[in-house]
Amino acid sequence: MTTVLAAFREAYTNALRLHLDSPTQYTLAEGYELGRRALVEGVSILDLTEHHFRLLGRWNLLAPPPAAAAPQDDEHPGGPDAGDTALEFLLQTLAALDVATRGFLDSTRSYELQRLRAEDLEGRDTFRTALVESLQDGFFVADSHGTLTEVNSAFGALTGYGPETVPYPLPHPWAIAEETRYPDLGTEAARFVMPVRHRDGRRLWLAVSTSSLIRPEDDERIFVGTIRDVTAEHDAQARDQAVSRLATAVAACTSVVEVLTVGLDELRLAVGAETAVVSMWPNRQTGPEMYVSGEDAVQSRQVLDARARALLDRAWLRPGRTMFAIPEGAASSEGIVAPLGETGDAALWLRFAAPRAISPGDWALFSLLVGQLSLAVQRARNFDAARSTSLTLQRAMLGPIELPPRFSVHYEPALPPLEIGGDWYDVVQLADGTIGLVVGDCVGRGLSAAVVMGQLRTAARALLLRGAGPAQLLAELDTVAARIPGAMCTTVCAAILDPERGTFRYSNAGHMPPVLAAPATKGRLLEGGRAVPLATFDTPQRPEATTTLEPGSTLVLFTDGLVEQRGIDIDIRFDELADELSGVADMAPRVVADAVLSRLRPAGGYDDDVAMVVYRQPPRALHLDEPAEANRLSGMRRRLTAWLSATAVPAGLATDLVAAANEACSNCIEHAYLGGSPGRVVLTADCTLDRVTIEVSDDGSWRPLPEDPGYRGRGIAMMHALTDELTIDHVGVGTHVRMIAKLPAVSFSAASRI
Repeated sequence: MTTVLAAFREAYTNALRLHLDSPTQYTLAEGYELGRRALVEGVSILDLTEHHFRLLGRWNLLAPPPAAAAPQDDEHPGGPDAGDTALEFLLQTLAALDVATRGFLDSTRSYELQRLRAEDLEGRDTFRTALVESLQDGFFVADSHGTLTEVNSAFGALTGYGPETVPYPLPHPWAIAEETRYPDLGTEAARFVMPVRHRDGRRLWLAVSTSSLIRPEDDERIFVGTIRDVTAEHDAQARDQAVSRLATAVAACTSVVEVLTVGLDELRLAVGAETAVVSMWPNRQTGPEMYVSGEDAVQSRQVLDARARALLDRAWLRPGRTMFAIPEGAASSEGIVAPLGETGDAALWLRFAAPRAISPGDWALFSLLVGQLSLAVQRARNFDAARSTSLTLQRAMLGPIELPPRFSVHYEPALPPLEIGGDWYDVVQLADGTIGLVVGDCVGRGLSAAVVMGQLRTAARALLLRGAGPAQLLAELDTVAARIPGAMCTTVCAAILDPERGTFRYSNAGHMPPVLAAPATKGRLLEGGRAVPLATFDTPQRPEATTTLEPGSTLVLFTDGLVEQRGIDIDIRFDELADELSGVADMAPRVVADAVLSRLRPAGGYDDDVAMVVYRQPPRALHLDEPAEANRLSGMRRRLTAWLSATAVPAGLATDLVAAANEACSNCIEHAYLGGSPGRVVLTADCTLDRVTIEVSDDGSWRPLPEDPGYRGRGIAMMHALTDELTIDHVGVGTHVRMIAKLPAVSFSAASRI
């Protein structure tokens, strides 16, 4: 037995004896302290209990003493309940040991649980790692700041950045510089598609799917997600969108120029090219026509001339829809060249901003876009051919291309893009110097009305050339219209104009009345000679009326589309037309037509065909009698210019005539009265049907040209050059200069809608 155990037993014996003699809370507390001592000194519960029951046996306390027993001595402590008191002391002593034992057992059990949990977590981590690595999609874990703290091998295969180099803070190494930001994982959609740059430089599109979690250790929000390569799907969708944009852009184009102007811009943007060039060879003699799209078109033309002309010359000879990169066979390409269209006379050149490798997806995109542009070019060519044929027929049906002097016409169909309708005009120069005029309006619109119009116009022109007067012409047209389906109720105004006599003879078959305006006078309606429209009733005789055209007056014939407007009284529109003509005496007929159309045009445009003929009767002859002084020349030039404008002389010819007249007047002032008293210079100007005559005369002396006039003396040569005829009469008193200029026919194209 050790000394520690012996000392403990002795202390326990004394404490138990004291408790048996006088049990109190203090003595029980001593037993509890002994239990803690036993725990510290390593006294086992077995040693303690054996020593306790040995003491009880020695003191005969294992059983209650008999009632007749003699009182106990010092060897027998305690009273009748000593056994129970001793047991109470033992239990108090063991209480400290019991608490420690239970704590030990709890600790042991907790340890076992933690060990089992750790083994389970280790197994679970191994399973999680194996599961994550088995995913075909890239897997990542990101903290709340966007730093990727964990990725799997598939993530590294997709981006080039694997788990060996985590973490990946913002900005991520695969981010593209031009893409300024990623979607915010905390606030934006959990599914999105973003572009990335692979470590090897490839551009990819990744579909990202994320979920947010709260980490239990620190309550921090983290994001767990996957990525998937959707580059093929994105490229296919981008190709479809690019082709759709190009098709939409060129859908409304109706000419090759429009197709290439719009299509090249869209094509260049779709493929990321710096410049797009198309060369067309209408014929091999004139060389190619170039269409360029790009920021530096001038440089593109220079490059085309210097480097790529041979490539384009070879490209248009290749089969359709074949493409090749330039330079051929190189890893990086500067651009592509391809034939364009189906006729083998055009080639396309796309130049990239920087050399780049062309992927199979790029070739697919180029093929679709070039094919779409080729179809658009071919469609435009077909449309051009059809339109050219249509315009040729329309212009042949509508009216004359050249008009007599002082005429202007306007035609505007209500249904574009058609350039003909049911309205028509005709101006026919007749053998006797008179001019036949016809303005008509068929019932209906569009091509059906145009067919009727063409037949009636041809018949009316034939009748005019046969010498029919206005009333006779309409009577004959009654018979013609009765045999043409759809011609009934056509309205026509027919007239014979005599510029020399200044008369206007007309007959009206239910048509709008012509308007005649004398200079500085409001226009008036010519309402004589009126009868019913064609082929409506049997009329015994068509009426006629004749009116006088004052010098300088303006005559306008028109169809109802000019003055009819829904919701407005037609008399108001007639009044507006008459008022507009009150101030046009000094305007050219074409300017008059523009002014009338501008004044009467409704806010939404004309909703019916409009045909209009404007004629200017020559004004009275101009007569100027001025002192032969140089300061008078400017005033004479202004007055002559105004008179020529009122006479409807073309602007270029009027300038020449003013210059020639000024030279003749200058000669009178400078030479005719040299050395004598100043005389006078007389200028007269007159206009007939097709010519203008200007005469300048003086009372001075004729001075012939010297043999060497030096730097002067070119006036007569200039007058010869500026006029068609020049005669100088210096026989007798003074000098008389006559200059004649022929008035050209007025060129007019119906398709231009002047």
